[in-house]
Amino acid sequence: MNIELLANQLVIGITIGSYLALIALGYTMVYGILELINFAHGDIFAFGFLFSLTILQFLNLEYPLSVPQIIYILVPVMLLTMLAAGLLNVFIDRIAYRPLRNAPRLAPLITAVGASFALENLFAIWKGPSQIFYPPYVPRVDILREWLGIETIIGFSTTDLMLLVVTIPLMVLLSVFVRRTKLGKAMRATAQDREAAAMMGINVERVIMSTFFIGGALAGAAGMVFGLYLNTGRYLMGFEAGLMAFTAAVLGGIGNIAGAVLGGYFIGIFKALSDLYLPSEWTRAVVFAILVLVLVFRPAGLLGQATQEKV
Repeated sequence: MNIELLANQLVIGITIGSYLALIALGYTMVYGILELINFAHGDIFAFGFLFSLTILQFLNLEYPLSVPQIIYILVPVMLLTMLAAGLLNVFIDRIAYRPLRNAPRLAPLITAVGASFALENLFAIWKGPSQIFYPPYVPRVDILREWLGIETIIGFSTTDLMLLVVTIPLMVLLSVFVRRTKLGKAMRATAQDREAAAMMGINVERVIMSTFFIGGALAGAAGMVFGLYLNTGRYLMGFEAGLMAFTAAVLGGIGNIAGAVLGGYFIGIFKALSDLYLPSEWTRAVVFAILVLVLVFRPAGLLGQATQEKV
């Protein structure tokens, strides 16, 4: 086995897993509170890609950017992208899901699929159906070899570092937010029992709105770092990324934040390593086959806990 190739694929797998985990967190947070699969969530990821690209194109920047430019241009653009993506996710909830809070589960599920199709068609009108070029605003430099002068078999570039510097702190902040803040505790209480939380004085609709906003903001950030990392995308990119992230959430235990992160990294690393041995078109099939096996033998996922249906 080529150790150099294996090591580099592991780095790729970790970077893929990082943005998949961010998207998966949105799925798992919404499901934890509403028991709703928001199939439009992957399209929020695509929106983050397209929105940030539009802003950067409007600024008409020369690329690649310098380090100071990355800090005072890309960071504000990312914050604006997260805000816009979060608000879009809240808007979808207000018009598509909120009127169906007490409807049978199939109704919001069908609505979620419809919202996804609507967004994808709007994206096609916005940027066209062709492949979209995202300029390399972050210079791709091998940190270990070119900056540190270390001869190593592992390639670790500035774009790898950028992706990890964005995604990992966001996941840590979310964990701290959910565990330590008043709103985070309200989210956990609502996830355990929505009716009991409402009787205890928790504003459940505010919690739901906050959940959609946070999940959308994380997906928007994932969309922007995806663009900066791969420099290409398409209006349908949210479908595949969303499906892989949803699989990650279910694999780890949907409704479980740590499970979503674990599932994201598992699928990212597995996808990268499987490319060494399998044709790329087989990767998705194998990933979903593993998902089926996990659900057969552990339906709650790797970290999830089995719950009884409320009647």
